[in-house]
Amino acid sequence: MPRVSEEHLERRRRQILDAARACFIRQGVHATSMQDIFAEAGLSAGAVYRYFKSKTEIIEAILSTVVGDLHSYLNDLVDSDPLLPADEVIERLATRIMDMSGGDGILRLAPQGWALAMYDPDISGYVAATITTLRDTWIRYVGRLVDAGHLPAGTDARAAGKALFGVVPGFLLQRLVLDDVDPAELRRGVRALLAAALPAPARQAGS
Repeated sequence: MPRVSEEHLERRRRQILDAARACFIRQGVHATSMQDIFAEAGLSAGAVYRYFKSKTEIIEAILSTVVGDLHSYLNDLVDSDPLLPADEVIERLATRIMDMSGGDGILRLAPQGWALAMYDPDISGYVAATITTLRDTWIRYVGRLVDAGHLPAGTDARAAGKALFGVVPGFLLQRLVLDDVDPAELRRGVRALLAAALPAPARQAGS
C-alpha cells in the first residue's frame, strides 16, 4: 500500500510540473501566476501547495530536471574511453540540446531561468550552483585533453574550460532566437578554431 501511495504522489507532482512547464513555455515564467498553474493542472490551490510552497520552488524543480539530464549526458561524454575530441563532444551535446529545446522542450526555459537569476536571490543561488557544476565538468574535460596530449602541456585548463562552457548557452540562444545554426556547423566552427590555434603536433595528436 505505501508503494502505491508513493507512486500516486510522484504522479501528482509530475502533473503539477508538467502544467507549470506548459504555462511557462506558452506565456513566460514572469507572466505565469500560481492560479494559472492551478488551472492548467486542474487542481486546487491546496493540492498544489502540498507539493510546492511557491512558484520559485516549482521553477527550481523544473530547472533541476533540465540541468540534471544535461549534466549526466555531458559527464558521460567527458568520461568516455577513448577520450572524445572537443569538436565531437560539442556536436553531441548540441544535438542533445536540440532534442531538449524543440517545440515544448524543457530546455526552452533555461534562458528564462538565467534572466530570473539576475534579480531573484533564491533563483540566483540555484542557477549559480548549477552553472558552476557544469563549468567544472568542462574544466575537468580540458584537463583530460591536456593529460592525453591533445592540448599543449601549458594549457590553462580552467580558462579553456570556461571558454568551452560558454559555447553551449551561446548555441542554445542562437537556436531559440535565430534558428540558423545546427550541431554540425557548430562542430565545424570549433574544429576550425582549434586547428588554427594549436601547433601542428597537438593538432595531429587530437585528430
